[in-house]
Parts: sequence; structure tokens; C-alpha cells
Amino acid sequence: MIINNARFVISNSKVSACPADVRHEYAFIGRSNVGKSSLINMLTGQKGLAMTSATPGKTMLINHFLVNDSWYIVDLPGYGYARRGKDSREKLRTMIEGYILNRAQMTNLFVLIDSRHAPQKIDLEFFDWLGENSVPFCIVFTKADKLGNEAVKNKVADYCKILLETWEELPPVFITSSEKGRGREELLEYISQLNKLPLECD
Repeated sequence: MIINNARFVISNSKVSACPADVRHEYAFIGRSNVGKSSLINMLTGQKGLAMTSATPGKTMLINHFLVNDSWYIVDLPGYGYARRGKDSREKLRTMIEGYILNRAQMTNLFVLIDSRHAPQKIDLEFFDWLGENSVPFCIVFTKADKLGNEAVKNKVADYCKILLETWEELPPVFITSSEKGRGREELLEYISQLNKLPLECD
């Protein structure tokens, strides 16, 4: 897939305020500082499209970006940022769950995992929650450039092995590097294939 254009459309805190048009939406989520904004910028080829920050937890809203005037990338707030207060965490949880469970246009959720880290309890619980609610999702391992090819391959294999202790089969898995552009073609091709599917809200 060739990306001809991508632009920011709207930020909001409610599913009801998301764009009213019926287009495929691909949401990206992960724990704070996983490289979500950098990945979105890499996919769209626009370095400053999604805001990046060295400070975790900056994305606080549901952000829609229209790509090729035909489908959306949705940047969701990161989950599990411990420095937020309880009320703030609960508000974000409600916002995230509301979008994931109630947004009919959401075709797939891309869950980002830092490839350098072993499985974390919060991530495993999130995967289980997605499975329990029959949410279509993929796992995207980020920051592969921080490890050697063999090391990242082993890390991902170990991670998947742990998931298979409780999952009968895994969703699609991608390995990416925003710095090197790794995984861009694979992710865009996957989105291209999903774009051909009819939306249930049509």
C-alpha cells in the first residue's frame, strides 16, 4: 500500500464524538512509552503526524488520523501508567474500553509491546480481556532496532510461547522498528487486506 496523505482529524474523550462517517478504523494501543506515536508516524511517512514525547502517558484522548482519505488510524491512550491518580486511570480505562467495545468501525486493534521486555502481567491481562470480548487484534513488537536480529527473534518466540500456555492460537504477530522502518510494508499490507472487508455498520 502506498500512503499518499494522512492528516489529523479530531481528538475526543467519548466514543459518541468520534467521526460519524463509516470507514475502517485501525486502533493502536500499548503501555506508556512503547513507541506508539513513532510507529504511527513511520506507517504514514509523516514524522510529526502523531505527537511523540520522552515523557510517558502524554496521549490522553482518542485521536483520529485519516489516511488516503479512505481509512483511519486511531491513537488510543496508553494503559498502565502508574503515576496517574486512581480517578485519572479509571477515566482512561472507561474511555479505552468504551471505544474498543462500542466502536463498530474499529476493524482491528494493534497492541504494541516493547520487544525488549518479557511478558508483563498488565499486558497478559489485557490480551485475556480482548479474547473474552472477542476483539480482533494483532500483536506488534516495537523497537526491534534496540536488539540484534537473533535476539529480537528469540524474545518474540519466548513471548509467544508464554501466550500459548493460555491461548489455543495466536493472533497475527508483527516485528517493527520505527527507526529502521521495519515492519512497515507488512503492517500496511495487512491493513490493505482488511480494508477489503465489509463493515458491519455499513
